[in-house]
Amino acid sequence: MNSNILKLGIPKGSLEEATVNLFAKAGYDIKIKSRSYFPLIDDSEIECLLIRAQEIARYVESGVIDAGLTGKDWIMENRADVEEIAPLVYSKVSARPVRWVLAVPNDSSIQTVKDLQGKRIATEVVNLTTDWLKGHGVTANVEFSWGATEVKAPKLVDAIVEVTETGSSLKANNLRIVDTLMESTTRFIMNKAASQNDWKRNKVDRLVLMLQGAMAANGKVGLMLNAPKNKLEEIIKIFPPGKKPTVSELSDPDWLAVNVILEEKLVRDIVPDLKAIGVEDIVEYTINKIVY
Repeated sequence: MNSNILKLGIPKGSLEEATVNLFAKAGYDIKIKSRSYFPLIDDSEIECLLIRAQEIARYVESGVIDAGLTGKDWIMENRADVEEIAPLVYSKVSARPVRWVLAVPNDSSIQTVKDLQGKRIATEVVNLTTDWLKGHGVTANVEFSWGATEVKAPKLVDAIVEVTETGSSLKANNLRIVDTLMESTTRFIMNKAASQNDWKRNKVDRLVLMLQGAMAANGKVGLMLNAPKNKLEEIIKIFPPGKKPTVSELSDPDWLAVNVILEEKLVRDIVPDLKAIGVEDIVEYTINKIVY
């Protein structure tokens, strides 16, 4: 049995599927069985535990697990003293950060944070909200919300602090955003004592490198093409500045094979220009991950 084991917290819930998919792109196969909190991973040196993102920072700080993936928001909410190894910008909906926002009913008189003095606020992030209010010199009654926070204003509370990616749920509940407390992305965090262990830190650094490579590939594609040798300079000018394509000889000495990685959204603008100067056999292919 391997004596070197990294205990890794995988976020259960909304980020669960996105996390498993990210690991898959990075080359790690995680299988989560029904009703099991111990996912299987095809790496004998990693032991996964499925834990709510809200709790991972606390367990990492205490050393119950060595490392984990959780939001910056939950690190702050738990006031956890952990080492942030790297940001990992991915989510269940998009690559945009989630936002914790202060929202009130559309007809509320509350316009700024100062108007919250003495008011009642419902939220899942009590500490984060309290600290934010304190930073603005405001004292309010901040209560923990067990769910369905959007429906509590104005009947039960004056305002809410809620997480949003698109804002659609707030609008659907006739709420408007007054202010943003913070933007949050997923972070790979590590217990500070575990980080001083050379084997565990090296294991984490290698894992994070592959996860970052998988994320870097998001929205990018490879473009392969055959081009006349005398058109190479024109082709390079068509590519975005700074791109260094791979160029190789073909059986025909007057032609070259060119390979480059691009943002997918640029392909539609570049391909017609390439065709116009005589490029042939243009092929677009998917990038699973970028290995640095």
